[in-house]
Amino acid sequence: MASQEKDFVVFDKIDKSYDGEVLVVKNLNLNIAKGEFVTMLGPSGSGKTTTLMMLAGFETPTNGEIYLEGKPISKIPPYEREIGMVFQNYALFPHMTVQENLSFPLEVRKLSKTEVQDKVKKALDMVELGNFGTRFPAQLSGGQQQRVALSRALVFEPRLVLMDEPLGALDKNLREQMQYEIKHIHERIGITVVYVTHDQSEALTMSNRIAVFDEGVIQQLSTPDILYEKPENSFVAQFIGENNRMTGTVSEINGDFCSVDLDGGGSVKALKVKVDSVGDKTQLSVRPERVTINTQETSDENNFKGDIKELIYLGDHIRARVEVCGNDEFIVKIPNEGNIALKEGSTIGLTWQAEDIRALDAN
Repeated sequence: MASQEKDFVVFDKIDKSYDGEVLVVKNLNLNIAKGEFVTMLGPSGSGKTTTLMMLAGFETPTNGEIYLEGKPISKIPPYEREIGMVFQNYALFPHMTVQENLSFPLEVRKLSKTEVQDKVKKALDMVELGNFGTRFPAQLSGGQQQRVALSRALVFEPRLVLMDEPLGALDKNLREQMQYEIKHIHERIGITVVYVTHDQSEALTMSNRIAVFDEGVIQQLSTPDILYEKPENSFVAQFIGENNRMTGTVSEINGDFCSVDLDGGGSVKALKVKVDSVGDKTQLSVRPERVTINTQETSDENNFKGDIKELIYLGDHIRARVEVCGNDEFIVKIPNEGNIALKEGSTIGLTWQAEDIRALDAN
């Protein structure tokens, strides 16, 4: 396998079953470059945490092999893999001070006292907790404990850091603050990070690439912008960000575009992504911010009339729920420019570009 030489982590044809019958991870192939921040994203039971645990060494693949820097690691125990781990519950030793928590993985590796002190100081300074070394975990806030857990995972300078829902226990503001902190630490020291979450905004904020899991299979592996703007199937379109979906039947195909007769009435011109021929059922996906209010009648495609069912003022934009083409849950995000007079119950014109609505699989 030539790819093992340039890729830092390689999952090669990995299957995982706990009972010998049901595969929770199916034929997984994933290459991660050195210094990359890759997030495994998906709903509960999608296989993302199992994949991380196989890389950590806490689970063994049923089939296939995992390579780290070109070497197979399935038979190497976790403590010999030189991988740092950060968990949701911090996993700090409560009876040890912050300094002692960080010293522990270094002492296990038989480093000298001076080296231990230097590395602990450097790791605590990295997460701006240099003055907290003598405190016990119980004397720290949740965010501070998570930063200690992060610095402990980095203190022995591992080849790779794995993070399993590390921010799940924090409140919203603290979680967002920690997302940027982890992102900046990653950029600063250039370590390879594999991160697991079910929070799509967290994944979009932090990652170089995101692997979207469902039913043990990577549905799409892309950069955050491509994942959001160009979902490859209806699962990804629904899972990442807010999405308007409509269903219909392909009536015409013309190059990269197709016409779709909507189940709720009307016809749409859309980008042909996951349809093959006329007569195919399809699910259409268009983002709320790609829909614009059309105040004038035009002869262009994709012009519709909709009835405003609900308006929610959100400061920088107004979120309108509109009934259009038989769909009464259609969302439009309207920039708040201070000059739009909208009323619930009124009828508005809606339009979008054909390249902004994607014809995907019908599932």
